[in-house]
Amino acid sequence: MREVTIGKHTVGQNHRPYVIAEMSGNHNGDLDRALAIVDEVARSGAQALKLQTYRADTITIDVDSPAFRISDDHELWGGQNLYSLYEKAHTPWEWHRPIFERAAQQGLTVFSSPFDATAIELLESLDAPAYKIASAEIVDLPLIELAARTGKPLVISTGMANIAEIHAAVDTARRAGNDQLIVLGCTASYPADPADSNLRGIPLIRDAFDVIAGLSDHTMGIGVPIAAVALGACVIEKHVTLKRVDGGVDSEFSLEPAELTALVTETERAWQALGTTRIGPKDSEREVSRLRRSLWVVEDVAEGDELTAANVRSIRPSGGLAPADLSIVLGRRFRSSAVKGTPLTWDLV
Repeated sequence: MREVTIGKHTVGQNHRPYVIAEMSGNHNGDLDRALAIVDEVARSGAQALKLQTYRADTITIDVDSPAFRISDDHELWGGQNLYSLYEKAHTPWEWHRPIFERAAQQGLTVFSSPFDATAIELLESLDAPAYKIASAEIVDLPLIELAARTGKPLVISTGMANIAEIHAAVDTARRAGNDQLIVLGCTASYPADPADSNLRGIPLIRDAFDVIAGLSDHTMGIGVPIAAVALGACVIEKHVTLKRVDGGVDSEFSLEPAELTALVTETERAWQALGTTRIGPKDSEREVSRLRRSLWVVEDVAEGDELTAANVRSIRPSGGLAPADLSIVLGRRFRSSAVKGTPLTWDLV
């Protein structure tokens, strides 16, 4: 089984789910709010906080033609100009160091999604322990190669990608000498409909590309990522905010701190519940197994008495003959006397 190490955490099927809390633009342009999000993520038990490292000028250009606007019917960002949206949502580069430092103080791993070479340069100066390739950037093979050549683990989201595009991204990273790959199933709609999650694709991603697989989830709540863990997801990424009512570009589909804590707890429970492929009694069932039904003498009997439904019954606990033997023993005779509460054994029959 593959494993990847990010900071102090090992990621893989033999380890509890690696939960990445995505801040995105939920800082709402306020560094103090960004630092508060760091604190809440650390308290939740999530292993990692993720940023997005871009400026409006590095991700698009300042043009307001229809091609550079979100479609009017989009649920969250309808009609917005790309440049102004990214200007509002981006995390200023001068904030990165204080965010990284605050995370380190809290024992929290922090890394980011770079969107161009200058972002990787900044993140390398901060010794980022990993890189995330966003869904829309999976086709930017030069960016993937540049991130892979840092030697850091690479987390790749697959929203909108077909199998050939995923293969090209994974192959580009490996050709660059980097096999520390985590590939996330993803539905790039915001918020996403659970019906579009296609979680059965997670083991397909794992097996087809020989990678650690996970889920970058944009649905409401925590049900979908818990189900993903049951299907083999080792990594869960979810957006997080302080309060959805505060608004923000991604607040509508983001978790609040208490929900993030629940996600960490419940995904770990789902992982623990996977167990093994063995079917049979478990050590933890030993005491209850003592209470399984068996055949007992339920009233005092004397030698020679007939075994009847009145004096022999299937009851709890175990210790007597199996209940299936009842039809075999009824009508026979007791070999010796027995008091009520004696387990029925063959030497009595």
